[in-house]
Amino acid sequence: MAKTDYYEMLGVDRGVDAADLKRAYRKMAMQYHPDRNPGDAEAEQKFKELSEAYDVLRDPEKRAAYDRFGHAAFEGGFGGGGGAQSGADFAHSFSDIFDDLFGDFMGGGRGRRGGPARGDDLRYNLEITLDDAFIGKQVQITVPTTVACTTCTGSGAKPGTSPTPCTTCQGAGRVRMQQGFFMIERTCPQCGGQGQVISDPCTDCSGRGVVHEDKTLSVNIPAGVEDGTRIRLSGEGAAGAQGGPPGDLYIFLSLAPHPIFDRDGRDLYCRVPIPMTAAALGGNVEVPTIDGGRAKVNIPAGTQNGRQFRLKGKGMPQLRGGVFGDLYIQTQVEVPVNLTKRQKELLKEFEDAGDKGSHSNNPESEGFLGKVKEFWSDLTD
Repeated sequence: MAKTDYYEMLGVDRGVDAADLKRAYRKMAMQYHPDRNPGDAEAEQKFKELSEAYDVLRDPEKRAAYDRFGHAAFEGGFGGGGGAQSGADFAHSFSDIFDDLFGDFMGGGRGRRGGPARGDDLRYNLEITLDDAFIGKQVQITVPTTVACTTCTGSGAKPGTSPTPCTTCQGAGRVRMQQGFFMIERTCPQCGGQGQVISDPCTDCSGRGVVHEDKTLSVNIPAGVEDGTRIRLSGEGAAGAQGGPPGDLYIFLSLAPHPIFDRDGRDLYCRVPIPMTAAALGGNVEVPTIDGGRAKVNIPAGTQNGRQFRLKGKGMPQLRGGVFGDLYIQTQVEVPVNLTKRQKELLKEFEDAGDKGSHSNNPESEGFLGKVKEFWSDLTD
């Protein structure tokens, strides 16, 4: 009986890349895995065939030979595919496949060896002001963490003694079990993956090699940082157990809201209220800048609400750059309130003095009313 084409068996095209090939095999291997189909000889045989196909196609040299000669490329002992594989060869081949697919869930794959584990990475949330982000800042932070035990110098063993290699895994930290064609690798139960055993633990750290402690650090906040910026301090995380290397400390910055400025990247925005008379007649308005200075902005006569004025180079600095953003002043024309009787009379006189035929003092209103009249005219036609 002719063997099924490997590509057809895995449900992939001949031009499939390595990533898609792996995904296809993993999906089907999960479906026909013996653990999911106990006692099903047909599923077990299908699982073997799928593994055989993947073992060939994942190897560039074997795949090239298969693409050229088909199953004949592996007849007579050529390569690792086909029915010529012995049970031991298949178990070893499938172990390689298992590591390739699931190595990330097994602690890094076949090459991993036991030993003291790396310490945990730590996170510290730090809020700063916009002014701090503008000029930069040196801050002191206190981080609750773990440090190497000074009594045993981090080894976890009582002073004068030392850890011994684990006899179960021979210091590898992992052990393998073979069940028929299926080989499983797991953490050594004797040493917990450390590769070594502490017979006489340190009394101060109970054999862990680390103790809890608050660590004070000086952190440099560079000028130009934005909300959400992450600063990494290598080796300032938690100490690794039993002499393992420390993790890293990640500082996440957040910017407190500013009472005057809003930020968008390097640019700043400032809403400035101006009296109705200043908007109509024109004038100057003094505005603050983020560096603590002041700037004058010329307001032309007839300035409308929401108009923006740009002050070049008055924004935030670029992180580790030298380029500054801009400051945008947005006008908010303020309608007067709490009018006196005389002020109301003056406004009435102003209204009566206007040209009601053309509304030349209010061009936007005139344009809007024209559109409304056109809209109503179209509805009545």
